[in-house]
Amino acid sequence: MQLSRLFLTLGAVGGGVSVALGAFAAHGLKARLDPVALGTFQTGVTYQFFHSLALCLVAVWLKQFSKEPTLGDPAAIAGIAFVVGILLFSGSLYALALGGPRWFGPVTPLGGLAFMVGWLTFAWSAWRN
Repeated sequence: MQLSRLFLTLGAVGGGVSVALGAFAAHGLKARLDPVALGTFQTGVTYQFFHSLALCLVAVWLKQFSKEPTLGDPAAIAGIAFVVGILLFSGSLYALALGGPRWFGPVTPLGGLAFMVGWLTFAWSAWRN
């Protein structure tokens, strides 16, 4: 499968899932979670949504500017970092908000670091092209 197709698919699915999770939080969790936990969940949704859009942007970038992108392409590294960031950052916030073990707390900054790596490598890719 082409990397651009993979990232576009993951971005589209991630965007749809974030909308569903946001609606679930607003309607299904509002009465069950305290405001802090609900805010934590919503932060996960927000970051997932924007980085799902970023994955779609990476897909378009790869299709437009890379003849045959490999996993070593900076834009592909950015896409991988965005996927890892969504899983670690948003996933750990969802777990914490829903009462998961506290060890998820230190996972969140690792996801944030993955997001930063993604944006910086995407900027590097843009600068190179």
